[in-house]
Amino acid sequence: MKVILLAVSLFLFSGLLFSADNKAENILLYQRDNGGWPKNYDQDHKHTGAAKQKLRSEKKKDDATFDNGATYTEVRYLAKAFKSTGDKRFKKAFLEGIEFMLDAQYNNGGWPQCHPHPKGYSARITFNDGAMIGVISTLRDISRNRTAFPFVNDDLRKRCGKAVGKGISCILKCQIMVKEKRTAWCAQHDEKTLVAQMARSYELPSISGAESVGVIRFLMEIDEPSSEIIDAVQGGVSWFNEVKLIGIRQIKKEAKGSSNGWDKVVVRDASAPPMWARFYEIGTNRPIFCSRDGVPRKTLAEISFERRNGYSWLGYYGQDLLAKDYSLWQQKWVPEDNILRKSRP
Repeated sequence: MKVILLAVSLFLFSGLLFSADNKAENILLYQRDNGGWPKNYDQDHKHTGAAKQKLRSEKKKDDATFDNGATYTEVRYLAKAFKSTGDKRFKKAFLEGIEFMLDAQYNNGGWPQCHPHPKGYSARITFNDGAMIGVISTLRDISRNRTAFPFVNDDLRKRCGKAVGKGISCILKCQIMVKEKRTAWCAQHDEKTLVAQMARSYELPSISGAESVGVIRFLMEIDEPSSEIIDAVQGGVSWFNEVKLIGIRQIKKEAKGSSNGWDKVVVRDASAPPMWARFYEIGTNRPIFCSRDGVPRKTLAEISFERRNGYSWLGYYGQDLLAKDYSLWQQKWVPEDNILRKSRP
């Protein structure tokens, strides 16, 4: 029985090793010559020899991005793969990925969605889907975590640390001010003026109730925060508390004859936890809902069926930020100044 169990354990362990190695090999296959990666490919797919050859022929493609977690997640995985295997190919690809990330940073400290040669809204400083925060968090960890990244030399650590410093400065400058009051961030900001900008036709210049959570959490992770960082966190948390939507719940209602058989509907529910809109109008804090025509609407029901059900407009984005994260941060860094006691309950 012990022999059988040992054999099964070895089989399962070898399967895990193969899976991990296969993923790392796929990451190498998809890495572009510029050091970055495209998005939305299957990292676990088992490619044939012909498929691998085709992927190698596509390495000159100009489609590397930080969107949907691309590039910085590959960099993190390759670091683990190199530590566990010692395969120098993984280290080489990791270092090339870091150089790509450093090269993509604007002089003002921001990161675009794509690099190099971004076009349209992909050139904006991009907080959307956690792009900039994913990059800057990775560089921060590389600059200070010698356990996870023991093979990174001091020069590269310093360069990563310098990039993080510039990035933090950019984040603070991008925070939207309304009547001299700090609010939060847009999903994307102009790469030169830092003003809030639109992306796709239904993603208007606004204050983001989704992406801003990740920005504030990143700032909360900074040790010995400066007064500017403390003000940014306090302002952002206060804004989230002020704009929470109370007494409503989003449900899926049967919609016979529709493409998916259901429809998103907002209903009244006094017992529902607070929700937040994906986008808020700058200056009024009114939630924005929008179809592909680019015309802002006041309610989810007013926009097209396709956009209403094909996009995330409402969510519990700020729930843990207010209920858990802020309390821990506030007690550590500003124990005498709980901003939630001063703003609207």
